[in-house]
Amino acid sequence: MSAPIDVSFFERAAKPLTSYKPYWAKRFGPAPFLPMSRAEMDQLGWDSCDIILVTGDAYVDHPSFGMAVIGRVLEAQGFRVGIIAQPDWQSADAFKTLGKPNLFWGVTAGNMDSMINRYTADRKIRSDDAYTPGDVGGKRPDRAAIVYSQRCREAYKDVPIVLGGIEGSLRRIAHYDYWSDKVRRSIVVDSKCDILLYGNAERALVEVAHRIAAREPVENITDVRGTSFFRRASEEGWFEVDSTTVDEPGEVEPHINPYMTTSEQAEAQGQSCAKEDAEKQGADAAPAAAACGTPAGAASTSASTLSNVQPLQFVPNLSLRHKSKMPARDRTVLRLPSFEEVKSDPILYAHANRVLHLETNPGNARALVQAHGEGTTARDVWMNPPPIPLTTAEMDWVFGLPYARSPHPVYADETGSHEGATKIPAWEMIRTSVNIMRGCFGGCTFCSITEHEGRIIQSRSEDSIIQELEDIRDKVKGFTGTISDLGGPTANMYRLGCKSPQIEAACRKPSCVFPGICPNLHTDHGPLIKIYRRARKLPGIKKILIGSGLRYDLAVKSPEYIKELVQHHVGGYLKIAPEHTEAGPLNKMMKPGIGSYDRFKQLFEKFSEEAGKKQFLIPYFIAAHPGTSDEDMMNLAIWLKKNGFRADQVQTFYPSPMATATAMYHSGRNTLTKVRRQMRDEAEERVDIVRGEKRRRLHKAFLRYHDPNNWPLLREALKTMGRSDLIGNGKQHLIPTFQPLVDGSYQSARKKNSTASKGGTGLGYTTNKDGKAVAMAPRRPQEQQEPKGDVRFRSAQPKPGQLLTQHTGLPPRAGVRAGAGKPAAAKKSGPARKSGR
Repeated sequence: MSAPIDVSFFERAAKPLTSYKPYWAKRFGPAPFLPMSRAEMDQLGWDSCDIILVTGDAYVDHPSFGMAVIGRVLEAQGFRVGIIAQPDWQSADAFKTLGKPNLFWGVTAGNMDSMINRYTADRKIRSDDAYTPGDVGGKRPDRAAIVYSQRCREAYKDVPIVLGGIEGSLRRIAHYDYWSDKVRRSIVVDSKCDILLYGNAERALVEVAHRIAAREPVENITDVRGTSFFRRASEEGWFEVDSTTVDEPGEVEPHINPYMTTSEQAEAQGQSCAKEDAEKQGADAAPAAAACGTPAGAASTSASTLSNVQPLQFVPNLSLRHKSKMPARDRTVLRLPSFEEVKSDPILYAHANRVLHLETNPGNARALVQAHGEGTTARDVWMNPPPIPLTTAEMDWVFGLPYARSPHPVYADETGSHEGATKIPAWEMIRTSVNIMRGCFGGCTFCSITEHEGRIIQSRSEDSIIQELEDIRDKVKGFTGTISDLGGPTANMYRLGCKSPQIEAACRKPSCVFPGICPNLHTDHGPLIKIYRRARKLPGIKKILIGSGLRYDLAVKSPEYIKELVQHHVGGYLKIAPEHTEAGPLNKMMKPGIGSYDRFKQLFEKFSEEAGKKQFLIPYFIAAHPGTSDEDMMNLAIWLKKNGFRADQVQTFYPSPMATATAMYHSGRNTLTKVRRQMRDEAEERVDIVRGEKRRRLHKAFLRYHDPNNWPLLREALKTMGRSDLIGNGKQHLIPTFQPLVDGSYQSARKKNSTASKGGTGLGYTTNKDGKAVAMAPRRPQEQQEPKGDVRFRSAQPKPGQLLTQHTGLPPRAGVRAGAGKPAAAKKSGPARKSGR
């Protein structure tokens, strides 16, 4: 008889968001925009704000911006909410603009982690910020959540600070910090906030706000799911378990063979024991005992000595105990290794990261605790289990609040428009998009979506989605009839989930689609197809595009969905992300094999041909991901050339805090399996880490094998790898033998991407008589001409009549006159879509 399944937290009814008694200030009604100044407060008739939100983004009143959602949710609960957006953090003065909040501060770094927003994967400062008017960089500090919290405390030190947002979510325990290359403390410690809300925090925030409004001290609010806070003493009524008993990181001792003698056992361990021989020969037992590790004085054991021997204590393995005898999971807390331990020991860091990811299912997750500090200064950072996901009705309520769907009027230019110099690129990208769901069960190790939103899919109703489409059509100024996206973290996970609520509540797998699609996961795309068809029929809606990332291994399970997508919702090019072609890195990413991409490509081309359309797939790939060897990147480059792809924009692995791949990057171990000091299988658990600027540049160069600036580096690498056969002037070769005149720099397709590359010296490269690349003297622009040679490899410029977009090598657009083509670097492309990965 199988063991009974615990009742899931996910099955228990959480208190609905709309069931709270509204705060008294609800009589003021909703504001056109949440106020950002005293003058706006006066117009609303407010003498003060109950809650003030501080954010690193410009304030855009749209449901795709976290602060707008949080502000409108709190407003609907009856609170007066003000916003301080992108304040001057050099002093506390800017934080006093709206006066003292009556209840608490709400602090976030913004929609993006402030460090990822500010720095490229090569740690270079970006010159732009898509969440700032005018796309201007530098409007928020590094580690903005910490800086803003400190300034809030300086402004009004007795007001509680509630920290949230993705920056807080990804730093809720001790975490590896890529920019300083060390393990940092929990953000709860560094920010000195009173309570941290992680993940999509509407449920937790509403409860915390009402309890603070009821004059409950914030330090007493310790039972809300999805929160993290300080605790100096152990809580009564909780059963504490050392995390190393759940997932043992230490040395694994082999079992003793009961059929071996003592001497044979010692010999198997590389030791010797002459005790048996000494007894046979009648020799003195003392030296024999000493050879076995026994003190000489203990050779003859007396009765008094035996009385002092303590019996061995056997502790039961919690993972093998019957569930009915185990303590309740909702009263169990796992103690992770302390900050000091994980900081000094990468193996313990990898172990802590693995345990955290095992405890992410709202149905069975246990609380976690991690000590910070030693002695009298020691404090525990306590993290409650994740919040219960929102129901469909609650999702509809959140997205149905009275958003203005535009930036705050303070950002308007001299004409009163948001289209000129003060345009906010992030708003421009999502102004006509609709978010239909939350969460992702893909579990990609480099991605932060699962750590923040969880892997339980939370979907809106069909009527709610259609209502938002109608609002865009009727209220968004300048709407042309095209919806830019109808998706979410993943385009085609709407209403997908586990077939069994009981299995969903008990599951601890990090992914529902790796190494294959779980048999308990239903892959019916019918509800999504129905929405597409109903949305297309709306009057005034001319075209609906799908801009979110597509999970193609799920899509191939529903050819009808692919047909619907390809024939009605693709604007010529569809971006998908196979990420790699080789099994090694794909396994570390938890991504499907390239065979799934090939099957999707076949269906894509088939349905495009049936519709009489010429459409193309644009695959995205990652360079320098943990587990990627130089040979893997070389094979990917060969695949790219064989399939005619020339990547223009290259994505390099970016170790975001708390991601599984980041733990691999820091520790060199595969945290998808148990982390052990003495590894049973080196090939299985050791991970090849791409460190150092030279090797990261090499992996990027393989992705841009067609760029002449990369050829000297690739030639050197291919010769070192013993693959000189890939160097030559034939079609079968990866790079040519000659070197054209280039400036040594890389020009991104983005107008402004990062600080200038050090490689942009104006020097060209050529080859000497030995075939090695050598630098040439700088030349004036008019002298920068192509060298003579094989016309197939003269230049990376497009042929006449060929207009390039995301990738080179694509067919020219219809109607382009021969000879009208311009160099690729001269073309302007739209702002790159910032990924949540």
